[in-house]
Amino acid sequence: MGSAPVSPGSAGAAPAGPAPGGGVLAGVLIEVRDGRVAAVRPDVATPPPGAVVLRGLTVPGLANAHSHAFHRALRGAAQVSPAAQAASPSANTSSSSASSSTTSSGAGLASARRGGGRAPDSFWTWREVMYGVAERLTPDSYHALARATYAEMALAGITSVGEFHYLHHAPGGARYQDPNAMGEALLAAAADAGIRITLLDTAYLSAGFGDPPTRPQLRFSDGTADAWAERASALGAPEHARLGAAIHSVRAVPADQLATVAGWAAGRNAPLHVHLSEQTAENDACRAAHGRTPTELLAEHGALGPRTVAVHATHLTSADIALLGGAHTGVCMCPTTERDLADGIGPAVALQEAGSPLSLGSDSHAVIDLLEEARAMELDERLRTRARGHWTAAELLHAATAAGHAALGWQDAGRIAPGALADLTTLALDSVRTAGPPPSLGVETAVFAASSADVRHTIVGGRHIVRDGAHALLPDVPTALAQSIAAVLG
Repeated sequence: MGSAPVSPGSAGAAPAGPAPGGGVLAGVLIEVRDGRVAAVRPDVATPPPGAVVLRGLTVPGLANAHSHAFHRALRGAAQVSPAAQAASPSANTSSSSASSSTTSSGAGLASARRGGGRAPDSFWTWREVMYGVAERLTPDSYHALARATYAEMALAGITSVGEFHYLHHAPGGARYQDPNAMGEALLAAAADAGIRITLLDTAYLSAGFGDPPTRPQLRFSDGTADAWAERASALGAPEHARLGAAIHSVRAVPADQLATVAGWAAGRNAPLHVHLSEQTAENDACRAAHGRTPTELLAEHGALGPRTVAVHATHLTSADIALLGGAHTGVCMCPTTERDLADGIGPAVALQEAGSPLSLGSDSHAVIDLLEEARAMELDERLRTRARGHWTAAELLHAATAAGHAALGWQDAGRIAPGALADLTTLALDSVRTAGPPPSLGVETAVFAASSADVRHTIVGGRHIVRDGAHALLPDVPTALAQSIAAVLG
């Protein structure tokens, strides 16, 4: 972006941004050169000529540390049973019929209450709905869906995403001519949406402990960890991307092959992510198969450590927490998904106290709102403990920014300081959600009251991707989402 300065602003005309030690700085001038922050100057009364004024609270770009892009097609659809959804006459309700229903509000309310039936009753029945979507995707349709999903993330202030990618092959397991066609589609989608991506190429080899993949899972599987490593090694990382590895779960990678995946990541100094103890059934099956918990199994095979991120970590023993914290293994909490799927509330406080850094992800994209994920971690803990104040707003914002970028291998992002990547998000402090508190409480207002709708600007590498709430590269994101989802769902 050359040397053009960027000046973040605040409510009224006084610029504001988070101070390094907490609190808010006013009148901050951020100078950007070659995609990085060159200088940060507070108390600048008047923006210099050529500066871009960002009115609101400017924070480091948000990091979405756990994503399954294709799950975006499940939003709404996963809240009703598949049979009821197929039978519902309201799936294509037009705006005119919606308008006419206002003349009979009582009937409309009754119809809405009957709706399409209840949601799938557990994670495992929800998974069958998810498999149905996965079965329909092609490289082209996945690119279109992921591009729109990542554009929605940019509108929500997200500048980096960790894509937990296991949809590798064609339905039935047939290989594409390019074995990494699906991964390449995701890399291109992130570029088209203007955000950074860490593609976490995922090993998914079995349906359970000792069980071969089911028909829907065949397109996830490379057969062996060695075959997975060979395919993953052929991927290249363009400038906006980093590559990492993932163990889908201990039930999906045989114990004697865990070290292969962990070693692949270690040899590249790359992130290693893993779904961990999201469901008690997984814990029970692991104990039955191996006589130890999933965390203990990972530790035994060298899969824990500072580059590793355990996703969910919902149902842990005290020994599990000590193992994760002692190894400084990160933990990515996904509160909106965990409550949507009735997973439970993970021991985030205990994990952090044990030494595990916490990051956040939107996972299944029931909503895409990292501010909601941040406050949900605190508010869920308040419900569980009936006590307040487990994290400060600044600590929650850190989980949504610096900790998330670090979990994805972008250690030079997540802060507004000379040398850091110029990835910034500006939040309105004058919306109906955020108006009232003084700018000095901007961080508290942002974390506990703002939503993705309050994102005014998103800047990635000094490049203005979202300006005044509009995406610069994909002008009509809602239409792109609607069309790409319709193409998948049919």
